Amino acid sequence: MRTPSIYSQDDPLTEALKPPESETEIERRLRLELEAEAKRVSEQIDEDLRLEREDMRRKRGDVKLLLLGQAESGKSTLQKQFQLMYKPSSLDQERASWRTVIYFNVVRSIKHILNTLESWDDFIDDTADSPTSYIGGSSGTSSPVLMNSTLEANGADSRSASPFQGNAAASRSTIASLRRRLSPLVSTDGALADRLSGGVTVSGSGKGGVFVRTGWQARTIENALGRKRPRPSEDMELKKSEEIHDALVQDISRMLEVCKDDVRELWANPTVKALIARRRLKLDEWSEFFLRHITRVAAADYVPSTDDILHARIQTMGVAEHIFDVNIHGKTVAWHLFDVGGARGQRHTWVPYFDDANAIIFVAPVSAFDQVNFANLPVEEDPRTNRIDDSLQLFTQICSSPLLKNVHLVLFLNKTDLLRSKLDNGLKVQKYITSFGNRSNDYETVVQYFRAHFLQVHRRNNENRRVLYTHFTSVVDTKATQRIIGNVRDSIFRGYLQSAALV
Repeated sequence: MRTPSIYSQDDPLTEALKPPESETEIERRLRLELEAEAKRVSEQIDEDLRLEREDMRRKRGDVKLLLLGQAESGKSTLQKQFQLMYKPSSLDQERASWRTVIYFNVVRSIKHILNTLESWDDFIDDTADSPTSYIGGSSGTSSPVLMNSTLEANGADSRSASPFQGNAAASRSTIASLRRRLSPLVSTDGALADRLSGGVTVSGSGKGGVFVRTGWQARTIENALGRKRPRPSEDMELKKSEEIHDALVQDISRMLEVCKDDVRELWANPTVKALIARRRLKLDEWSEFFLRHITRVAAADYVPSTDDILHARIQTMGVAEHIFDVNIHGKTVAWHLFDVGGARGQRHTWVPYFDDANAIIFVAPVSAFDQVNFANLPVEEDPRTNRIDDSLQLFTQICSSPLLKNVHLVLFLNKTDLLRSKLDNGLKVQKYITSFGNRSNDYETVVQYFRAHFLQVHRRNNENRRVLYTHFTSVVDTKATQRIIGNVRDSIFRGYLQSAALV
C-alpha cells in the first residue's frame, strides 16, 4: 500500500485542512481573511526574529560598561564626563533642565543651614578653644548651654551683660533677620522637588530625599511647559525660549537675584563658619560650590556652565543607559554605559546587567572616611556604617560575583581633592578608622592605605588572575578625568575586545 506524501491528494493533513463542502461564500471570505492575517502575523514574527538576530550580531562588537559604587560616590558625574567627551551636544540639550537642579541644590543647602542654626539656638561661641561650652555628643544636634543661665545660677547680676551675651544676642538677631528674608526662597523647596521628581514620592526615600528616574531632563521641561517634549526638529528653537515660559524657575531666579546678598551674608556668618569648623554643620561639596558662586548663579541671565552641571547633584533611581560612539584605532564601537542608583535598596537592580557586561568602573569616594551612610537616603541605608567600610563591602561583592569573574575591572578612588582638603584642615584618619594606626596623616600615605585595602579585596577574589586597573580621581576635574577615560578605553580594548578580534 502506498504511503501518502505531503504532495498527494490523500494526505490526511491536507484532507483535514480542506474547507467543508457546505462552506458558504461568507464563510469562505472570512476563512481567507483569517488565513491572510495568520500569514501576516507569521511573516512579522519571522521578520522580528531576523532583525533581532542582526541586532545581536551587531551588538557583539558593542561594549557594555557598568558604573557601580555606593550613593554619592561620583558615578553620575563620571557619566557626565563620558557624555561631555563623546556626545557633547546631548549635554547642551539638557543644559536648561540643570538650572532647576542647581536652584534646588542652592535652596536645599540654605534650608539645611537654617535648620542646623535653629537646632543650635542660632549661636555658637567661635572663640572657645574647646567644645566644653556645649551639651550633647558629637552629632551636633543638641543646643549649646546658654551662658546667661549659668551666670544666673551663680548669682551673677543679670543687668551686667557679658561680651559673650552681647555676641549671642547680636548673632541671633542677625540670623533671625536673615531667616525671615530668606523664608520665601526656602519655601520653594517642595515645588522644586516636585518639578524634578514629577511629583512622585519614592517609598522609603528618607527624610527630604528626592529621586529622579532616567529621562528626568526631558520630563522636567515637559512639566514646565505643560506639554510633551517637541520633535527634534523643533528642539533648537525651543531651547532658546522654553525657560522663559517656566514660571517656577523664573520666580526663583528673581528671588535669588533679590536675596543674593542675604545668601552671601548667611554663608559668611561667623556662627555658620564656627559650626562648619567644629563639624556641627556638614555640607556636601556641591553645597559649598554653589554657595561660593551664588552671585553668578543668582544672575537674571544665568545659564549653567559645564562646571556647574558637573557639580550639580540629584539622586538617581534605577538604571539609566547612555550610548556613545567611541573611536579606537579607526574603528567606531558603540559603548553602552549604565549608570545605576547606588543606595542599598537599589543595588538588587544591578544584577540583570551583570551577565553580558564587558567592563565595570567601580567608584569609591576615599574622602568619605569621616562619614557614615547618609540619613537622608533610603531607610535601608545603615547610618552606623562608615562609608569606606560600606564601599569595601560592596567591592567585595562585585569581585566575588560568579557573573563578573571575566569582566574587566577598573577602580576609581574618587574625590581625592576633597580628601586632600580634609587632611590639610587637620582631620585625622585614625579618629574614624582605627586600623589606620599611627601612620603619617599626609595625603600620599592615606591614599595608598585605602588603595592597599581595595587591592587586598581584589586579590582574595581573583580566581581568573585578572588585572585591576586603579586610578586616583576627582571626576569634577574635566581635563584629568577625560585623560583617565582615554586610558580606560584603551585598556578595555587591549584586553577583552582584542581577544574578540575587534581591534
